[in-house]
Amino acid sequence: MLMTELVLAAEEQPNPILPHIPELILGFVAFLLLLFVLKKYVVPRFEATYEERTKLIEGGIERAEKAQAEAEENLAQYKAQLAEARSEAAKIRDDARLEAEQIKAELRAEAESESQRIVAQGQAQLQAQKAQIIAELRAELGRNSIELASRIVGESLEDDARRHGTVDRFLAELETAGASNGAGK
Repeated sequence: MLMTELVLAAEEQPNPILPHIPELILGFVAFLLLLFVLKKYVVPRFEATYEERTKLIEGGIERAEKAQAEAEENLAQYKAQLAEARSEAAKIRDDARLEAEQIKAELRAEAESESQRIVAQGQAQLQAQKAQIIAELRAELGRNSIELASRIVGESLEDDARRHGTVDRFLAELETAGASNGAGK
């Protein structure tokens, strides 16, 4: 009996492996309803959001490309300006060197002319001193010669005209004798 009761009880209960048809129909209708709601309302929002994000990303990429192009252009301008500044600096240095060389040459020329002027002035002073010394020596030599000649001759050679003539003649003889001795050596 027990077994019969179990079999009868098992027949009255639905089979858990086989689904109930009304549940299947209700699940299918709910699924179609969910599919309709998703397709009608959710998918368009997803599409709009996706498209908006795509546009934002593409816009960001375009802005980044524009910024990159602008940065490259600015870099090229900077490099050009830097190269120009370097060439300008080199030109300024070369100009400064040339100017320094010119100044040095001018200073050297001025120093040379000043040196020549000083040498010429010194030679002129030397010539003047030499002429003064020669004149003083001639006068002294003349006095000594007249005094010596007066002692030798025994007469006074006080007369100026005679004295000058005698002194000049004596000095001329000395000069010619000195010139012939200097040429012979």
